[in-house]
Amino acid sequence: MLVIGSANMDVVVRADRAPAAGETVLGLDYALYPGGKGANQAIAARRAGAQVKFCACLGEDAHGTALQAALAADGVELSGLRHCETPSGVALITVEASGENRIIVVPGANHRLTPEMLPATIPPGTLLLAQLEVPIETVLAGAAKIRAAGGCVVLNPSPVAGLAETARARLLEAADVVLANESEAAALLGMPTLTDPALAARRLAQGRRAAVITQGARGVVWAGSEGHGEMPAHDITPLDTTACGDAFAGAFAAALEEGAALAQAVRFGNAAGALAALTRGAQPSLPRRDAILARLALSP
Repeated sequence: MLVIGSANMDVVVRADRAPAAGETVLGLDYALYPGGKGANQAIAARRAGAQVKFCACLGEDAHGTALQAALAADGVELSGLRHCETPSGVALITVEASGENRIIVVPGANHRLTPEMLPATIPPGTLLLAQLEVPIETVLAGAAKIRAAGGCVVLNPSPVAGLAETARARLLEAADVVLANESEAAALLGMPTLTDPALAARRLAQGRRAAVITQGARGVVWAGSEGHGEMPAHDITPLDTTACGDAFAGAFAAALEEGAALAQAVRFGNAAGALAALTRGAQPSLPRRDAILARLALSP
């Protein structure tokens, strides 16, 4: 599997609640965690059992060194890493007592990842997992390489807010599988909100292998060439929802690459996403394969 995406250092602050505009609140504590959607999903897929190569751009700074060490510790293949003088990306995350989070991302070196930095050759049949915290042209170039090699492009269109309609159309055309949350799916369809997620999944699946829409505590819906369906969320008490979507994406992609049917891959990702909500931090929360399988063994 090839993951093209971002790597950020997450500055996580816990507070009873996030401040309103113009307000100051006292936090409970803070911590630094390696993160970024690309790095999170690469590690999530690796822990779920996939062999993963990660392509990203890091700054030549302390954050970059720590981010690279975290990826290496999980056995992610790093020959696709590039470095530049721009500081590494950071994410400022506020986690409320309820477990809900608010995130501001400063891309830094992530926006220096250009198409020219992508691997020159792609093994036949490679699965690509990509997000939108790096330049869109780089994502599209990677997708074209994967398509030329007969592979599968799984697109997690996050963040999608603010993208022009033409950019959204190009991304959809490049994707074989779209994996989005409700707000992302609505943006891709040019809608303010989703009133019927199941219908939206079927619309997004038209012309491609599949579309999956995650709904947090309301579960997940999917549609594609193998049919359509929905699945409830796991019954948990969330501690920190940071990276739950990344856990889902990485585990889902790992299962697809193994040859799992769409419904099986969704079930695997759904369990991983639930487990990630039980631990604080982004990468520390990403579950390993044995934990995902154990959770599935407890599910009906």
